[in-house]
Amino acid sequence: MSETVKSKNGIPTDKKIGFLGLGLMGQGIVMNLLNTGHQVTVWNRSPGKVEYFVEAGAHRGMTPADVVTASDITFCCVSDPEAAKAMVFGNYGVLKALESCDVGGKGYVEMTSIDPDTSRDIAEAITSNRGKYLEAPVIGSKKQAEEGSLFILAAGDRSLFSDCETCFRAMGNHAYYISHEFPNGSKMNLILSMFLGTTYAALSEAMALVEKAKLSQEDFIEILSLGSLNCETVLDKGHAILSRNFSTNTPLKHVQKDLNLALTMGHNLEQPMPLAAAANEVYKHAKLLRYSDHDVCAVYMGAKY
Repeated sequence: MSETVKSKNGIPTDKKIGFLGLGLMGQGIVMNLLNTGHQVTVWNRSPGKVEYFVEAGAHRGMTPADVVTASDITFCCVSDPEAAKAMVFGNYGVLKALESCDVGGKGYVEMTSIDPDTSRDIAEAITSNRGKYLEAPVIGSKKQAEEGSLFILAAGDRSLFSDCETCFRAMGNHAYYISHEFPNGSKMNLILSMFLGTTYAALSEAMALVEKAKLSQEDFIEILSLGSLNCETVLDKGHAILSRNFSTNTPLKHVQKDLNLALTMGHNLEQPMPLAAAANEVYKHAKLLRYSDHDVCAVYMGAKY
């Protein structure tokens, strides 16, 4: 258990929690829920990952519908909009459980980074079946998920946000409620992801130019750290690039996915986004170089080559 999680005092909610998705982010989130005393039922598409969490105190759900049936509030954190829709609309999915449930008011919290249209579709499906819906995409990395230091954006049902208070405290340092209107959470998340993704691409291009100009990349990072451009997130990626350590904290393919979703949103709103579009091409090139599953800082290889 991280020191951050140890420091989070408080009595966990007595509501039963469900969690769908034990991927890079979900694993750390669920472990912190368990470590802070929450009752959690889990499901994952690859069942082999479930056993570890059952041994740690979680209950096993055989399907997403089983998890929803057993829980008062179900969280979902999967890879992309298609996977998020499959959780809700697929065979033995969330919708199946809500349709057959005698009691209304079950909460569904979508933590996946998805586009606004997908969030609307999921929200309509949940609320039309007497459920409560909350968008709660997270900003952070695998390390921050494990530490319980994520940033959580939320929009939707305010009472459900309040019910999730102890869960959010276990997961992160901040849970920011934007408004009762969805898909405002998804929109803001994509804009922030676009900003970060473009920043990482700019850092990578700058470091590639430093090397090409026969200057020291170490000097460049140190200068960044001493001036007004000092930013912990950027410096962490800069040091990773220096050491060519591309072990995955935030998968490059996920950042590129969010950039693409943000560009689509911009297109639909007729908002020019030339910087994000250019950054997206650098990420696509890095994917062609087979860095898709590496950390986002491997975008440096796309900028360099």
